[in-house]
Amino acid sequence: MKLLLVGATGLVGSHVLEIALNDTRISKIVVLTRSTVTPNPNPKLEIIQTDFDNLPESANWWAVDSVICTLGTTIRKAKTKEQFIRVDYDYPLAVAAIAREYEASSFVLNSSMGANMSSRIFYSKVKGEIEDALTQLDYPSLTIVRPGLIEGNRKEKRLGEKIMVSLLKIFGNILPKSVRVNPARNIAQQMIEAALQQKQGIHFVLSDQLI
Repeated sequence: MKLLLVGATGLVGSHVLEIALNDTRISKIVVLTRSTVTPNPNPKLEIIQTDFDNLPESANWWAVDSVICTLGTTIRKAKTKEQFIRVDYDYPLAVAAIAREYEASSFVLNSSMGANMSSRIFYSKVKGEIEDALTQLDYPSLTIVRPGLIEGNRKEKRLGEKIMVSLLKIFGNILPKSVRVNPARNIAQQMIEAALQQKQGIHFVLSDQLI
């Protein structure tokens, strides 16, 4: 299977890349990134450094079987709502639309628990809107993963998130599964399996399935 990965430098995306490189079921991995990435000698990895505001629509590397998207930011990092929408909505939708034109049959999105386009919470509203937009692209297989708090070593500091993860781990055994911490590697593995299995229709993987 040939896989397109968007967001490989993030917490979940880095785990997706690591797992994919070691999975013999995946023959080719194309990574789209706007960051400078150290070349990897693995022969099945192709790194494409690109501008997500001006994605090339004519490139052979768009021809893949499945797409995994782990792009995402925070309001604090994005600084404005407009920039947040650009990263969490515009970029994933643009990638999904072009890949579908090249007949990709499966798309897997890392979304968020609480995603709802009718939500009064801006973050959750945008997540719900991108989920809805993806359903309009007619992918034979669409999987939306909705993790809760994600456990893992991030490059950027998120003190509040780190404190919450620590507390949830302490009380994890007595809390409902739906609010327990989700390890980044578990999320990545679920996304890989969804991309490989390409189950027909729209599927949701919820936080209690990512423990």
